Amino acid sequence: MKRLQKYISECGIASRRKAEELIISGKVSVNGVIVTTLGTKVNETDVVMVNNKLIKKDLKEYYLLYKPREVISSVKDNKNRKTVCDLIKTETRIFPVGRLDYDTTGIILLTNDGELSNILMHPSREVTKEYYAKVKGFFKKEDAVKLSSGVILNGKKTKKAVFKLDRYDKKNDVSYVKAVITEGRNHQVKDMFKLFNYDVVKLKREKYAFLDLTGLKSGEYRSLSLKEVKKLYSLK
Repeated sequence: MKRLQKYISECGIASRRKAEELIISGKVSVNGVIVTTLGTKVNETDVVMVNNKLIKKDLKEYYLLYKPREVISSVKDNKNRKTVCDLIKTETRIFPVGRLDYDTTGIILLTNDGELSNILMHPSREVTKEYYAKVKGFFKKEDAVKLSSGVILNGKKTKKAVFKLDRYDKKNDVSYVKAVITEGRNHQVKDMFKLFNYDVVKLKREKYAFLDLTGLKSGEYRSLSLKEVKKLYSLK
């Protein structure tokens, strides 16, 4: 048995909060009876309708995509730019877990599993995200130490991270830096570099938790295995 609002969310109809609003406003029925009580529980055999339309849980799908540059990390875009969902061949309504900037490449997960998405996105989980950055200038060791220890970004201190110089290209005056963070703020890695006057030329996310891009080229994707999904759930 599951709470009605959770069931609606898992069906991909709305977020859990929006589902609660639908219930309270009398737009949800269970087995032909309007339900306005948030504590109501349902199971897979109950007939649940939202706005007089039958809903049901889709089979869960999980994808790992190597996101190319100039692709939006969203379900759709009002400027008609290509989105990460456009790159996955499925009839299921999926969505990205978190986001990567328009010009950032690398690993991003897509699914129709709202529960797993909530687990991975919750700040308390501290899921690691590993990036490889190309920045202008020589990346100083003292700046790496400060960034790793945490800096004030938009009025709030970042959590401990790892920033480490991989190599310096003296001829072109660019540094290649590995960065590992456990947060998911918008533009976080770029903004952290910017605090110390490093312009990011390229940024790629190479790992998400234990997952990496092995075997994939830019624009390619694969389904996650059951073992991988279970391991992601274990992060809870």
